[in-house]
Amino acid sequence: MSERIDHVVIHVEQEIDAAAQQYARLGFTLTPRGHHSKGTSNHLAIFGNDYLELLGVEQQNADKPGVKWEHPHGLAGLVFNTSDADRTWAALSERKISLEGNEPSAFHRSVEVDGKILGDARFRTLRIAADLIPNGRVFFCEHGTPELVWRSQWQTHLNGATGLAEYVYVAPDPKAGAALIEQAFGTESISHYEHGIRFKAGTVDVWYLTREGVARHYGIDASLVPQDTERAVGLTVQVASREDTRKVLADSGITLLKNTDSQIVVSPEQAQGVILAFV
Repeated sequence: MSERIDHVVIHVEQEIDAAAQQYARLGFTLTPRGHHSKGTSNHLAIFGNDYLELLGVEQQNADKPGVKWEHPHGLAGLVFNTSDADRTWAALSERKISLEGNEPSAFHRSVEVDGKILGDARFRTLRIAADLIPNGRVFFCEHGTPELVWRSQWQTHLNGATGLAEYVYVAPDPKAGAALIEQAFGTESISHYEHGIRFKAGTVDVWYLTREGVARHYGIDASLVPQDTERAVGLTVQVASREDTRKVLADSGITLLKNTDSQIVVSPEQAQGVILAFV
């Protein structure tokens, strides 16, 4: 079973246009609007081996049964890659991980490039039971047509982004928050720190941190971090050059919370509720 992160989801509800404009202003190249067969719509920022997804629901689909993510606006989806959804289903079931439904679900979306339809991107996913993940989702994704997702014209970003680096939860009890990940993957990739726990998922670090831990991690005021809740709040993106990224953000009028030799941090107000960092 893979521990590699496939993508992360930023839940933007019905604010898809505003979210796309905001992330384009942050220097990301976004794919054209995609429409899933199940009713959701998205824009992606594609990197080398992973991507971030702005996911919402257009007004005409808002009343479709099951289409809405019943989670707060912002970072809400941690998605692992799997090459075989059925095998992963069996492995998780063997480890007593409760899953949604009785089998992986399949869906698709049409892919358009320069006005031409290239075909349908196809996916099979399995989701860990909703009641086990507060304020978000953790699931596994099998790509049937990766060549329709990882296309070179979408992988170059003005801000120099090359891949995901960190996905950060705030958790009153980090050990309890990380327990499900430990149950699913074992203890080998888990490290303990003063303010929380790190899970190494391929090249991406998944952190479960206290409120103070999140503030220290990003070098920001704790008032910017939600309290008395467990949810994903921070996303760190790898870039080719922090200096080039700083210039792109400055040219776009983005105000920085932190600007050091180690990382650049953008406020949640400028990133759809996400504490967004570049390293």
